[in-house]
Amino acid sequence: MLNMSRRQFFKVTGATLTGSSLTLLGAAPSPALAEVRQYKLARMKVTRNTCPYCSVACGVLLYSLGDGAKNATATVMHVEGDPDHPVNRGTLCPKGAGLLDFINSPNRLKHPEYRAAGSDKWQQISWDDAYDRIAKLMKADRDANFIQKNEKGETVNRWLTTGMLAASATSNEVAYITHKVIRSLGALGFDNQARF
Repeated sequence: MLNMSRRQFFKVTGATLTGSSLTLLGAAPSPALAEVRQYKLARMKVTRNTCPYCSVACGVLLYSLGDGAKNATATVMHVEGDPDHPVNRGTLCPKGAGLLDFINSPNRLKHPEYRAAGSDKWQQISWDDAYDRIAKLMKADRDANFIQKNEKGETVNRWLTTGMLAASATSNEVAYITHKVIRSLGALGFDNQARF
């Protein structure tokens, strides 16, 4: 219990009331040297992308940090769900939430690789070489196995020995174009990752 006289009580109360009134009227003490910490993603570049794991095709935001200098490469520092994406509306499953480890993994393949028949080693090739090889093999197979007419003499224009597996994490427009291109070659074997 506080042992205070009536006179001491009024002095303390009056001083407190006067000090708080002066503060409210603008006669505050000097401002405190405090600053709000900057939001950690404020300086980062945001890139919209699609999660590569499954057929749901969730939208993700990739936050990268890099000053744009000539010899500096931007590094992805944070991944989160895209709240504006109609599929996931900002949510991610555990695999999607762990994309940062996938992106920055030293074991991640970043270039096409080729293993010759009978070889036990993979060799890195350029994207141009990979596309050229795929195109040459497709053309050779189509030339050798294209069926123009069936047994009845009807025109069928079929190519049955090569198929196409499309990625489900694409937009409707890309899926439509992919379907049109593979069908224009006569290929009947066409499916989508979403069905697996």
